[in-house]
Amino acid sequence: MKNSVRFYRLLGIAVPDPVDDHLDATLPSGVRLMWDTLELIKQLEPDWVEPQGHRMGLAFECSSPGDVDATHARIKAAGFRSKKEPWDAFWGQRYAQVIDPDDNVVDLFAELPTPTA
Repeated sequence: MKNSVRFYRLLGIAVPDPVDDHLDATLPSGVRLMWDTLELIKQLEPDWVEPQGHRMGLAFECSSPGDVDATHARIKAAGFRSKKEPWDAFWGQRYAQVIDPDDNVVDLFAELPTPTA
């Protein structure tokens, strides 16, 4: 759980320090991100089997295309993995993908400036 806390703090989320087997952080929109340790999950559901691959999709809007690059670089510098380096996507966004400690793909994006004629 410690690595998840560190990862999501790099994305600007105010994740509190873990004090037990459960942790949650409330985003400004009211959405809550929650984590449980594997020990707690197995205690609650003894037959639970850990799934393979990523379990959810998250996308974080950055303040600018340059912030996508900076956030991606900060996450890599902290020792986390990149899935896709930043690129200008054909749908008009600067986009990048990183992988959180639980193998979930996390998208970083910002609108590209609209071309002027």
